[in-house]
Amino acid sequence: MLKVLKPGLYTTVQDLGRYGHRDIGVPIAGAMDVESVKKANLLLENDENDAVLEITMTGPTLQFDTDTYISLSGAHIVATLNNEPIDNYSVIKIGKGDILSYGRLELGFRGYIAIKGGFQTKKVLDSRSQFYPVTKSARLKDGDEVPYSETKNYEPKISEVKIEEHFENNILKVYKGPEFSLLSDGQLTEIFAKPYTVSKENNRMAYQLSELISGHSHSMLTSGTLPGTIQLTPAGRMIILMKDGQTTGGYPRILQLSEESISVLAQKKYGDELKFKLV
Repeated sequence: MLKVLKPGLYTTVQDLGRYGHRDIGVPIAGAMDVESVKKANLLLENDENDAVLEITMTGPTLQFDTDTYISLSGAHIVATLNNEPIDNYSVIKIGKGDILSYGRLELGFRGYIAIKGGFQTKKVLDSRSQFYPVTKSARLKDGDEVPYSETKNYEPKISEVKIEEHFENNILKVYKGPEFSLLSDGQLTEIFAKPYTVSKENNRMAYQLSELISGHSHSMLTSGTLPGTIQLTPAGRMIILMKDGQTTGGYPRILQLSEESISVLAQKKYGDELKFKLV
């Protein structure tokens, strides 16, 4: 078991998501930064869908009760194992009683901990991703225990990976959404000509942007949405749905983020700047 000594700001168990249940209103959930999760699992020769821990801004303090191997990815948050510094994107051997802890955030916003064989929490609707009330809790708390399988002898084929620092990228690639044609020439110029900043209203459900564009008076029936759907409110605010976002919405769906850009946005925090690029 992995024991949670301190949970950090918002630490959750996530795999790549809960698919096939949006017709009953269940969000996909899953890791916000899929690219970082895949790289961490690759280092351990895990299946890319094996469950990891997702850390938001402030990391947890965790104690391992048996031997294993881990890899860290995503945001650069200062991490130590038994008070000795460890790096992202490398394979790290863990012994019984070892304590992993985190310090200051240096770059990005969300970090990941992968473990050999993946974390073995209960699957609910074909996924281990935490999303309340589908799962019993929304995040890890003090004293929680997260199961994993012991691994004593493992010789990694890949000791480290070269990565693209996608959390330094501020360009979000977008496709035309179903209601893209409702946008005026003026609105299109506003969207693609200027930068935007992440507002304080940002979480696993949605990111809002601080700047407004010209509003609209269009009304529409509630329609299906996906992670990465960008809705435009009548007041001119753009809302970008993320992994825990609702499955339907009543605002025009003007744009759709690429999967890569969802990972990029997941590493942005309040005040970070970004621009849109139509592909």
